[in-house]
Amino acid sequence: MSIDLSPLAATSRLLFEIPLRPLQGQRFQPTGFPGLGAATFQTGQGACLLVESAQSMANRLELTCWDEAGQDLKPELKGLSHVRVTRKGAFLTDTTLEAHRINSPYLLEGKDKSFFNALKGGLGGLEEGPIDRRRLAEVLIKYDIGALIHGVFLAKKELAGGRLRVARALSAFIEADGVRVAASGGVKNDRVNPSGDTKAGFGNVPFARDEFTAERIILYANLDLAQIRGYGLGEAAERLLILLALYKQRLLVDGALRLRTACDLEVAVESIIATRPAGFSLPDATSLRDALVPAIADCQSQMTVTQVVFNDELKKGKSEDKASDDDDAEDTGD
Repeated sequence: MSIDLSPLAATSRLLFEIPLRPLQGQRFQPTGFPGLGAATFQTGQGACLLVESAQSMANRLELTCWDEAGQDLKPELKGLSHVRVTRKGAFLTDTTLEAHRINSPYLLEGKDKSFFNALKGGLGGLEEGPIDRRRLAEVLIKYDIGALIHGVFLAKKELAGGRLRVARALSAFIEADGVRVAASGGVKNDRVNPSGDTKAGFGNVPFARDEFTAERIILYANLDLAQIRGYGLGEAAERLLILLALYKQRLLVDGALRLRTACDLEVAVESIIATRPAGFSLPDATSLRDALVPAIADCQSQMTVTQVVFNDELKKGKSEDKASDDDDAEDTGD
C-alpha cells in the first residue's frame, strides 16, 4: 500500500509528542551521566527529568534496522547503502553500528586505504571555499544513507580540512514532568563470608538506589523535512529518506523501549498523531515496510554496499574523559 506523504509538503518539520508509561509499576530508571547522575532540571511546571538523551536515542533508532543474528540490515532494507567491515575474514562492524558511522576509525584509520581514498576522491574539490552540500549528500547516500538521517562529522583534515558535517535530520529524546524520587536500596549478599573484604569483592555490600515516578513521560521526535529537501537529491531520494525515518520511529515505539533493566516503557496511546502538521498519523510498520521496498528500488542507482577490510592490530589506548564540542557529531550512548 502506498503511503501518502503529501500532508508533509507544506511544513518544514514533522513533530511528534508520544506519551509513554512504565510497562509495569510506576517507577523507572533514567539515564545517568558521570559526575552528575540523573539529569534533573526545573521548569515553570516543576521538577523535570531527562529520561533518555538525543545521543542515545540516535543509536536506538539506528539499531531498529539491524538484524543482530544475521549481522546485516533487516531483509526489507536490503539495498540501502552502508559499509561493512571485516577483520581476518569475519564480520567486525558496520556503519549502522558505529557511533560516528562513516567517520569510524575502522573505515578511515586502517592500513587498507582503499575506502578512504574512494571517499576522498568523491569529495574532491571541497577543500576550499563553501561546502557543496549537494555533492556531500550525493557521496553520503552512495556509501551510508544513515548519515543523512542521523548526521555525521568527517573530522579528518584530509577530507576538506575536517569541515564536512551534517546535522541530525531525525532527532528524539525522552523527558518526564512532575517527577519525584523513589528511593530504595538493597544488599549484595555474600553467603560464604558476609564480613569479607568488600574492596576485593567479598562481604555483604548495602547500596542505595534512586528511581523516579512521573506525572508524564513524553518521547519527543523531530524530523527536519527542510534539511532532507535541502540535500537536493531528488524526489525519489527525499521519499526514501522520509519513509526510512518514519519506519525507524515506528519500530522504536513498537518494541524497542526497554531502555534499561529498570526502565521498560510502552506507548500510552493507541494512535500516534503528529503535533506538526496537526493530524498526520505515524503509519503502521507493515505499511511502511511495504512502501520502503519500491522506494529503495527507485534509488538503487544512487546507493552501494561497500566492503572494507580492517586487519590492523587492535591496540589498547589510554582512556580519555573528553566530551565532544559538537552535539551533532556525538552519537555515543549514555
